[in-house]
Amino acid sequence: MSEDSFSTLLQRVRTELKEAMRSRDVRKATALKGILAAFTNEAVALGRTPESPLRLEEAYRVLRRLLKQREEACTLYEKGGRDDLAQQEREEAAVIASFLPPMLDEAAIRQLVAQARKEHPDASEGQLIGLVMQAAGGQADGSLVRRIVAAELQANE
Repeated sequence: MSEDSFSTLLQRVRTELKEAMRSRDVRKATALKGILAAFTNEAVALGRTPESPLRLEEAYRVLRRLLKQREEACTLYEKGGRDDLAQQEREEAAVIASFLPPMLDEAAIRQLVAQARKEHPDASEGQLIGLVMQAAGGQADGSLVRRIVAAELQANE
């Protein structure tokens, strides 16, 4: 996960931003500007200069955070009867999700859990979750990993 990979991701965001601005796609441009701002904010939060490149896994963490924020906002807007704002959040979420690698499915996560348990038979639930998340390289949903690990540990008690 080199800086070159982050550079490629950053260039893709900037290229799509230019295209969105040319085509006057305000929602897509807003989402892309938010991504760029979040990357800058993350670099500063990590004690680097605003121009410093992130590692790819850091960039994916930022994108997942942005995606989660959009999904939560969408849910709140739907509960409040604001379908127009919920739709806007869904559209921005789709733009953000397009920059993330595909998530692992449940079967792949179960394999990672089995491998982690084999390599670390005395690990606690929290340790197993951490090992699986690390092995997944940011491509696993934490709540799904937690549920699978808990179920595997319960099944073997």
